[in-house]
Amino acid sequence: MTSQVLSEETNGLAPGSLSRIHHIALNVKDMAASRHFYGAILGLKELVGDEVPTTLKDLVVAGKVANFITPDGLVVDLFWEPDLSPPDPDPKQGFTRVNHLAFDISPQLFDHAVEILKQNQVPIDHGPVSRPTGRGVYCYDPDGFIVEIRCDPGEG
Repeated sequence: MTSQVLSEETNGLAPGSLSRIHHIALNVKDMAASRHFYGAILGLKELVGDEVPTTLKDLVVAGKVANFITPDGLVVDLFWEPDLSPPDPDPKQGFTRVNHLAFDISPQLFDHAVEILKQNQVPIDHGPVSRPTGRGVYCYDPDGFIVEIRCDPGEG
């Protein structure tokens, strides 16, 4: 193996070998509520027809999977698990090793996004917050998973 593939220091992949996150797969209890949240509220494009990965077509047709994509190509797969429930009904109690999923938005659209969340009665965990790295708001998806909408510093 070449040093381009393996790091000599750790015997692992060399820095830069992995280029980006391709997709994230989330288990969801209520597919309709989750499709509404990620599609209608967050505005992600749902993949349909030939856009659906071949390996998931049968599951999509059966209503067990829905696929959404961001403008930069990150795919969010929703897997229907009707018996899913977090260990604690209080979403503020962590129930997974994943802390949150963060989406970028332009600074000019940030306040509008917060209003959309409020208009749709999406539960807000905290925020909006302002930091040197930008602004963010943390909300819950229909399964209690924390989603952040954030923007870089800029004109708002």
